[in-house]
Amino acid sequence: MDFLDWVRGPLLTVAIAVFLLGTAWRLWALFRLPAASPAGMPRQHFGRWAAFRGAMGRFAVPKGFAPSATLVTLNPYAFHIGLAVVVFGYAPHIAFIRRLTGLSWPALPDAVMYAAAAVTIVSLLLALMFRLADPVLRKISRADDMITWTVTFLPLVTGMAVVGEPSSALLASDHAIYRTPLALHLLSLELLLVWFPFGKLMHAFLAVPARMQLATFFGRRGVRV
Repeated sequence: MDFLDWVRGPLLTVAIAVFLLGTAWRLWALFRLPAASPAGMPRQHFGRWAAFRGAMGRFAVPKGFAPSATLVTLNPYAFHIGLAVVVFGYAPHIAFIRRLTGLSWPALPDAVMYAAAAVTIVSLLLALMFRLADPVLRKISRADDMITWTVTFLPLVTGMAVVGEPSSALLASDHAIYRTPLALHLLSLELLLVWFPFGKLMHAFLAVPARMQLATFFGRRGVRV
């Protein structure tokens, strides 16, 4: 058993277990907290459906920003859309998911994946530049922010090192063509999975509930959300 066999065997199993158990523990610990009683009488009824609509509405680009803030505003959209295309649109990634879960779907052309990967990498570098250049963002940044950025960036960079052949050739081969680069790519993915439940990557599960809570807080006070 060589390095790649260890990475896509026992280490992958441990990483997935930590991801699933850690995420379940975080969600259970958060949602079992007692709900705070509202202070005073609400000005209007604001149910869960209204909170959900308010949360979804805040995913749109907000109006009223100065032109200088356009890049800062649009960069997160470019990152999340690009990352989704890379993860769920690349044929070898779909084959990997199929081996783990049995689920599959049609892949996007390789050229689309390459463009999405480039956009995602540039977006991450821009996000780091904004964080380091802005005095306020730099002051409020913590180790969690830098670790989360690093474990997100590494799979993208190591993944590009594996892309030396068309996806059809990679899938048609009965063995890994680039064993060491593939092992490093999988290892970076496993690092992301292990860190996921304990850092800010958990916002993937908590963004909508948090926005719904905030929408409810303002909506009960008559604020337009």
